Amino acid sequence: MRYFLRGDDLIVRGRFSAASTGPGGGLRPVSTLLFACSQEDPEGVPDPREIDRRVMKEGFSPVFFGLSSGHGTGRLCIVRYDFITVFVLPPGPGTMPGSGFKVIVYSSEGLSDNAIVQMMLTVKEALDIGTERSSAIPSPYTDDHVIVASEGAITHREAGKQSGPGKRVLESLTFAIPKVLDETCQEKGPATYVFSRLGGGHFVRWQPDACPYYPCHFPGQRCDYCYCPFYPCQDETLGQWVTGSHGGKVWNCSRCELLHIPKNA
Repeated sequence: MRYFLRGDDLIVRGRFSAASTGPGGGLRPVSTLLFACSQEDPEGVPDPREIDRRVMKEGFSPVFFGLSSGHGTGRLCIVRYDFITVFVLPPGPGTMPGSGFKVIVYSSEGLSDNAIVQMMLTVKEALDIGTERSSAIPSPYTDDHVIVASEGAITHREAGKQSGPGKRVLESLTFAIPKVLDETCQEKGPATYVFSRLGGGHFVRWQPDACPYYPCHFPGQRCDYCYCPFYPCQDETLGQWVTGSHGGKVWNCSRCELLHIPKNA
């Protein structure tokens, strides 16, 4: 998986097994996931045709899942928790249908079709819990849309809230939702958080200009890929398995410089 920003759009590329509750949704393999900051019609409803236009403009395959939002990437929150990455946008401006949360959940460890469907339910519960924890006034509409995607050989056949993937998504979203609903916390550009086990499990805001862990690899490193899209690569020339603070095995790549060498990044 790799993702990038194109103006106010988020584009995620890979070879996914995925499902979407949005327009043209379902369960199938796709190569592109998209948040499109959509123009609105005169009644304030995001125009779903914007997604097709963006995909055609980029020259991508028509095999994709996309969600329209009234917000651009300036309100985007990205949360990384081990092999799970969550992208979330808040409800769009106004109170028209179509203004619910927009969420993409990505797992770098393969999910079965059954696990993908279960993850949809886990996301819905996480949105409800996160909204309750926020001081923001909820929208009268619950038109939330979710994309769940994974890559690789199937590792997880369950993704309910008590499963490994489900717990990570639940914690990530219940952390992120109050952040994206609180406009005073938003700065220009996406807010990125990474789950850290240093000093006890907690989410840390990644800020390239004020990172408390810099340099985590070497002075002068590039931090474009603060959280590696290949983690855990399991390439023992770049890292090794170690025993974590809770007794489980954790992939340690502190010696790896591959994505932090300026010419590579």
